[in-house]
Amino acid sequence: MLNKTGPIKVLLSEQMKISVFRKEHFNAAHRLHNPNWSDDKNKAVFGKCNNANFHGHNYELIVEVSGEIDPETGYLIDMKYLSSIIQEHVTEKFDHQNLNTDVKEFENLNPTAENIAVVIWHILRKQLNEQFEIIITLYETERNFVRYPSSR
Repeated sequence: MLNKTGPIKVLLSEQMKISVFRKEHFNAAHRLHNPNWSDDKNKAVFGKCNNANFHGHNYELIVEVSGEIDPETGYLIDMKYLSSIIQEHVTEKFDHQNLNTDVKEFENLNPTAENIAVVIWHILRKQLNEQFEIIITLYETERNFVRYPSSR
């Protein structure tokens, strides 16, 4: 049995900011293309990513949620709940889709890794309590990834 006046109680009474992380995965196709540019300029800027037949990635998504520990639960956020929010509003929407043609957020937005991360942040921001800070890290490949918002 815990002593409610001992060190555990003192720790829980301090406002401790902490971060939790949830990793999810989705596969999606896209084409990087600016319709205001010529084909030559698109090819020069985007290279193979401008392929008219699209190309795909196995995206790794890491959602970082930061805030204060709830003294009643000991959680920052219930990870099952966080996972379900990500699954429902991001993974199910993006997985095995062509981002350019199947996802409304990219109808007029080039689906670069940067823009995908920002879109995901906005989707999740609407779903999670404002008390939480959210950072999105999106791996397009093992070597290429973006973070939003930037820590700098």
